[in-house]
Amino acid sequence: MKLKTVLSLVFLLVVNIASAFTIDYYNKDSKKYTMEVKSNGSTQQVEFSASTTGATSIQTSASEVEIKTACGWVKVKNGAKISIKDGCIKIE
Repeated sequence: MKLKTVLSLVFLLVVNIASAFTIDYYNKDSKKYTMEVKSNGSTQQVEFSASTTGATSIQTSASEVEIKTACGWVKVKNGAKISIKDGCIKIE
């Protein structure tokens, strides 16, 4: 019984890790942005820190999400590298 419980917990952990969607970014602006993200019919928020290079994760099983920017909606694929300038996203 203990083995089944442990295996179930490991499986759930692996599923959660596998569903992380990662974006590498460079925010050229001195402003932190919180942007709306749509994926699989749901909406969440993502934050990009000011004047820095970083990575952010979004909990989804989708291979592509849409992010609402000052320049409109932008489609971003899992593992993409983006830059942010004047609140707009550019895919690198």
